[in-house]
Amino acid sequence: MEIPMGTQGCFSKSLLLSASILVLRMLQGSQAALHIQKIPEQPQKNQDLLLSVQGVPDTFQDFNWYLGEEMYGGTRLFTYIPGIQRPQRDGSAMGQRDIVGFPNGSMLLRRAQPTDSGTYQVAVTINSEWTMKAKTEVQVAEKNKELPSTYLPTNAGILAATIIGSLAAGALLISCIAYLLVTRNWKGQSHRMATTEKPELGPANDAGDNIYEVMPSPVLLVSPISDTRSINPAQPLPTPPPLQAGPEKHQYQQDLLNPDPAPYCQLVPTS
Repeated sequence: MEIPMGTQGCFSKSLLLSASILVLRMLQGSQAALHIQKIPEQPQKNQDLLLSVQGVPDTFQDFNWYLGEEMYGGTRLFTYIPGIQRPQRDGSAMGQRDIVGFPNGSMLLRRAQPTDSGTYQVAVTINSEWTMKAKTEVQVAEKNKELPSTYLPTNAGILAATIIGSLAAGALLISCIAYLLVTRNWKGQSHRMATTEKPELGPANDAGDNIYEVMPSPVLLVSPISDTRSINPAQPLPTPPPLQAGPEKHQYQQDLLNPDPAPYCQLVPTS
């Protein structure tokens, strides 16, 4: 029984369509199996960047890294062929970059620069009919990038409070030390003034009081018997000067010491 020609054409077309769908699904599955992890996720200038490829099979022919949206010779960074003496072959897009490839499909970009930013793609060739692909976006930032003036870190308030508190504590401590030094100096001066001050000879008299000076008498005076004025017992009598020898002076002193009461007796009171 022969198959009509029209039927054979339809069968061939359906078989080709099925094979195409199967290949497309395999390619999509291979791309979904690969994953590129950036270490660190946000690289800065002059920092090493590792692009780690995960999901690479144990056996493969080679892999190629590209920098750009398209994958062709002009964007190829390098090709890595495991098992040979020099596995890494640099491409035209390598330039002055320092890139090292690893057998597991990963790559290390040393001292990354902002000009290295872009789309990085890797293509792992399993065999002539199967290639696995993956890509990632890399953005290298300037190192120590200045933040906007309106931006304040989360712990800025805590830091400010710590600084202000430290300054206040230091000022209080300095004030206490200065107060103690001044007080001690003042007390020392007061003590020295009190010890060097001469004591007063007697109680202070008012400005209006009369001041009398006691002079020693050359002879001993005897108060009359009728004199009843009080004598201060605490005031010692002045010592008379020594008498000089001589008959006239001796008689004169005797008359003063022993007066004659006769003239006083002759006085008669009048009525």
